[in-house]
Amino acid sequence: MSDNSSARRAGSTRRAFLSTSAVAAAGIPLLADAGSAAASPLAGPRSDAGLRDMLKHVDPRRMEATVRRLVSFGTRHTASSQDDPVRGIGAATNWVYGQLQDIAATSRGAMTVQKQTFIQPVSSRIPVPTTITNVIATMTGAASPQRYYVVTGHLDSRVTDVLDFTSDAPGADDDASGVAVVLELARLFATRPRFPGTLVFATVAGEEQGLYGSAFMAQQMAASGADVQGMFSNDIVGASRAWDGTKPDPHTLRLFVEGIPTAATAAQISLMQSVGGENDGATHQLARFVSQAAPFELTGMNVRVIWRRDRYLRGSDHLSFQQHGYPAARFTEPRENFNHEHQNTQVVDGVQFGDLIDFVDFDYMARVAKVNGAALWSLATAPGTPKNLKIHTTPPGTLSGTNITTLSWDPGPEPDLVGYEVVLRETTAADWTSAVNVGNVTTVDLDIAKDNVQFGIRAVDSAGHRSPVAFPTTVA
Repeated sequence: MSDNSSARRAGSTRRAFLSTSAVAAAGIPLLADAGSAAASPLAGPRSDAGLRDMLKHVDPRRMEATVRRLVSFGTRHTASSQDDPVRGIGAATNWVYGQLQDIAATSRGAMTVQKQTFIQPVSSRIPVPTTITNVIATMTGAASPQRYYVVTGHLDSRVTDVLDFTSDAPGADDDASGVAVVLELARLFATRPRFPGTLVFATVAGEEQGLYGSAFMAQQMAASGADVQGMFSNDIVGASRAWDGTKPDPHTLRLFVEGIPTAATAAQISLMQSVGGENDGATHQLARFVSQAAPFELTGMNVRVIWRRDRYLRGSDHLSFQQHGYPAARFTEPRENFNHEHQNTQVVDGVQFGDLIDFVDFDYMARVAKVNGAALWSLATAPGTPKNLKIHTTPPGTLSGTNITTLSWDPGPEPDLVGYEVVLRETTAADWTSAVNVGNVTTVDLDIAKDNVQFGIRAVDSAGHRSPVAFPTTVA
């Protein structure tokens, strides 16, 4: 393989042949053995020295200071004061904006900050037209600025009555914790050299009223044609204790990912039912990438992937991005204490209710930041997810179905991209199990029956960074 431009152009017309023996090492029962290529165990994203150094500087005390400052605004309800200098959503928004401006000043021009403001019309939880403001810091990519990786926390808070905008709503865990993670990540990434991909650090508002802030942000990105290849909502990521006060596992972080893609059409769902792939949407591939990019030995956290869009009948800001077809997932703590969420601050029968800072574990939050940081670093450093991957049921030159499997995809735009890997697994396996280097090509023919296994493609650059896996669309 070569990383020069002529070789990359040649990749658009070259083909590779992959035989059954290419995956024999994975123990997958297949058809005939043509004996050409060799499979290897699946390699995950590289853990760069720069990433390991950055994660050493995650500061739980700084994150604690952020949560305390946000709690000090009394309430951050979406309908609370916009112009009171010390209380309400307006004061909190201005403070976050100032923090991100200070952070951007350390980036040598790489990061810009904006207030994204709009008027939300009346709804069941918005009694009057209400100004909602997102604060967005963008670190533009150097080589592939057109692909985006987004991380959010929501700034607003609430009490028992979602329309009560005057009572104290400290919102320490829900979701000052997520905002603190976002600010800490922005601080850490700002002083690093620009990454190939673009990183977006955002605080969104109006979440408790109906995900309004993130919905507007996602819609704006979609309208501009932004290629969002990964989005993470950090919502309720500050407490490691369970409802009964125990610590069931202070080293576990849940990652919720959708099954059937939210934006799938009826025709796409019908095809999925016909050929499989209900566990292979773009968000599932993102979660698989995170599991490899943020291992326990790097972050001190076990990422528990849950194949469910969110908790039962609930949702967070990642849903807004899923509605536009973007791969998006939600990080949240292992066992929520509902006495501390969406509750008035009060003591009832000796039980403390309310989302108070007393219940937040800042060391746990630091580990959450490390998981996010490892995922974002690896995504923005690696090549982008391959585009337009297709599996052909009737390959060119044939008149009917065949056991030869043909995959084709678009060449990636990255200047340091050197080739691609076919990844494989049993249909019942939770993750990819083997990979075969097929070189700098955009079409591969496999002497492996597509009926029996799942296939994917990922890109590889000259430093060995690997993209998330692309899963094929079925075409005739």
